Amino acid sequence: MTEENGHLGIRDYPENDRPRERLELLGESALTNGELLAILLRVGVAGSNAVELAYHLIKTFGGLNGLHSARFDELCAVKGVGRAKAAQIKAAIALGYRMSQEEFAAKPVISKPADVQNLMGHDLAAKDQEELWVLALSTRNQLLKSQKLYIGTVNHSSVRLAEIFEVPIRCYASAIIIVHNHPSGDPHPSEEDLRFTEELIKAGRLMDIGVLDHIILAREGFISIRQEGRVSFNTLQPRTWS
Repeated sequence: MTEENGHLGIRDYPENDRPRERLELLGESALTNGELLAILLRVGVAGSNAVELAYHLIKTFGGLNGLHSARFDELCAVKGVGRAKAAQIKAAIALGYRMSQEEFAAKPVISKPADVQNLMGHDLAAKDQEELWVLALSTRNQLLKSQKLYIGTVNHSSVRLAEIFEVPIRCYASAIIIVHNHPSGDPHPSEEDLRFTEELIKAGRLMDIGVLDHIILAREGFISIRQEGRVSFNTLQPRTWS
């Protein structure tokens, strides 16, 4: 659609402002919901280009959730949509949902200290250097992200608490588990390990992020500082955590 009666079509936009070109140049995260939907629609209708039609749909149905809930015939009834565009919208939303389900199913659930041992013990216990990891968990104890923060001789006094909690904050986690190894082979916590755990719990309380446990892995086994009972966690303990 070209400019006619003061109306601009997509091709009349500056090239860097066109949705498809912006996606190619900047990636999909840089586009609004309306721009992404416009790429699906491809073309608009007389008096409205694809971007304008996309925003009209979002407004009419109250956002992406509304488009998801809308019946097929309701989408078809919108001027400029029709059966083909309605099918494209429904298919795109279904694919997005199925992808999220695949990601959800792929994330392991950590419900007890032994799950951490099973997940990380084989590799971490055999290391000849100390490593510190943070595991970020959802409200259902699903592992959202695991990240190694330190390697080498981990001096707990030099560990930045802000760096640890940056991980759960970025992935909207509700709780963390701290994991580190003892290359000596003995998993029992030192007094410094216990003090460090107490500092973590205090910091987590301020940020409303639970510290579920601090697990120490070694060749001779593993220790849950929570199970040891030498530190008061004072956080809501998940029913499945034991």
